[in-house]
Amino acid sequence: MPIIDVHAHWGPWPYHRDDAANAANAESAESADTNLRLMDRYGIDVQIVSAAEAVTYDAVAGNAALARVLGHDPADNPRLYGYAVVNPNRIEDSAADLRRHLATGRFVGAKIHTHYPGRAIGSPQMREAFALLDELALPLLLHTWDPDVALLPGLLADLPRLRVIVGHAGGDAWREAAHAAAQCDRLYLEHCRTAADAGRVTYAREAGVPVERLLFGTDSTLVDPSVSLGVLRDADFTPPELDRVLWRNAADLFDLPRPS
Repeated sequence: MPIIDVHAHWGPWPYHRDDAANAANAESAESADTNLRLMDRYGIDVQIVSAAEAVTYDAVAGNAALARVLGHDPADNPRLYGYAVVNPNRIEDSAADLRRHLATGRFVGAKIHTHYPGRAIGSPQMREAFALLDELALPLLLHTWDPDVALLPGLLADLPRLRVIVGHAGGDAWREAAHAAAQCDRLYLEHCRTAADAGRVTYAREAGVPVERLLFGTDSTLVDPSVSLGVLRDADFTPPELDRVLWRNAADLFDLPRPS
């Protein structure tokens, strides 16, 4: 069965982790060897990645580095697509940068972190970023970890073209995230996390989130993909449901072909 990973990263992280250390060596020449090695190990066909540098430090520089890795032609790196990271503190710079990378055809969505730029989901800066992505009708992977994830249905009410992947499915606030996604048909849950809380996928489904809005993500290369694959194994999906979660929902959201 094909697998599309909608939450992954390229480049070394500023943490003491084995995969991050490997990435620091492999990506010094701007390669994607670490990503591809982990993808091959776990049978992941396609990843949508953001640059670690763009997430943690400099969005424009990190996006540019990822663009060089992805190349101008899908044949350069056919298994990887990009998220352009948007910094809500520098929205004008990010808007121009985002449009520039979208024009290449190698970036298929945007990524916004909340903790690194220090902007909560309900902040004016985040609202401005959401409005930009609604204008572009671009899928957004949003880092979520706090109860303010419950604000998302209200924030999206006046942004009819914005579709948001709730990254980490709320993290510690996974219950709040589940109820938010049940209220809004443009919120998608993606459950990657270092702590594999038992029952959180089942909780989301019982709260009313349909299987069509559940996505597979790993947080690779920061986290080994085995964690997220274990969460899926324990979620008791039927084969048709697993088919949707592992790749079909992502292909529909991002307008991607079925992985070969």
